[in-house]
Amino acid sequence: MRISQILKDNKSGVSFEFFPYKTPKGKEQLRQAVRALKNYNPLYMSMTYGAGGASQEMTKEAVYMFMEETDRVVMPHLTCIGATKSSIDSLLDEYKTKGIENIMALRGDIPRDAPDFDITKGEFVHARDLVSFVKQYGNFSIGVAVYPEGHIESASLEADLDYTRRKIDCGAEFAVTQMFFDNTFYHNFYEKCRGRGINIPIVPGIMPVTDLNKLRQFVSICRTTIPESLIKQVEPFLNKPQEMEKAGLEFTIKQCRGLLANGVKFLHFFTLNKAEVIKKIVEAIR
Repeated sequence: MRISQILKDNKSGVSFEFFPYKTPKGKEQLRQAVRALKNYNPLYMSMTYGAGGASQEMTKEAVYMFMEETDRVVMPHLTCIGATKSSIDSLLDEYKTKGIENIMALRGDIPRDAPDFDITKGEFVHARDLVSFVKQYGNFSIGVAVYPEGHIESASLEADLDYTRRKIDCGAEFAVTQMFFDNTFYHNFYEKCRGRGINIPIVPGIMPVTDLNKLRQFVSICRTTIPESLIKQVEPFLNKPQEMEKAGLEFTIKQCRGLLANGVKFLHFFTLNKAEVIKKIVEAIR
């Protein structure tokens, strides 16, 4: 089923995002996480995309494992930076044959190990190029990423909103936000989108707070603010992992409740393949 239709038909719900495994142990952890979280009746489950070679194959294997483990709707992520139209075409044909109806279309990150990489010389330069390419197939519901505080490469939030509008015009049907920790950013972004005629569903992406140091690493490569209130809540427990996770999840639960209380219907969780963490949050906000 198309996710655009799922979001239209449901009044509320959650979705879960996982990442592909790299080892047999990771594969089993992912399998157990999927089995545990499918019981929460997610609207859909998504799998992030590894750029290049073997990691792409692992993404496909993980997607197909999803389809074996659950009857929930599955959405693969697809990045296009450095990809050819031929390779994307082949992958989309395979997904179509497998009955997959949804794609999260992303540009992807510039390779860190290629300092001279020239994005302008590729067959795909922007996410909107991939959106247009996927749209030609006609049978995929296309999701895109959006950035409540603006993409780190954008000159400003207003410039990023202009680009977001172009992605929608190319065929995107719903969006999931990058993580944020101050709900004001989401609400302001949502209103700005509506003011520009962007009327597709914009689902908040929720990153559970369990480790402040890791969180700081995450936000160092994106334009995401860690509020002082969050730092004050978890920093006293830097050397006490269990207490830090408890304090961090209290913050995340409060954040989710705040969104729901202000009319947000759907929440998308970046699970990091950690089912127990997500279970605590979902059970607390039910």
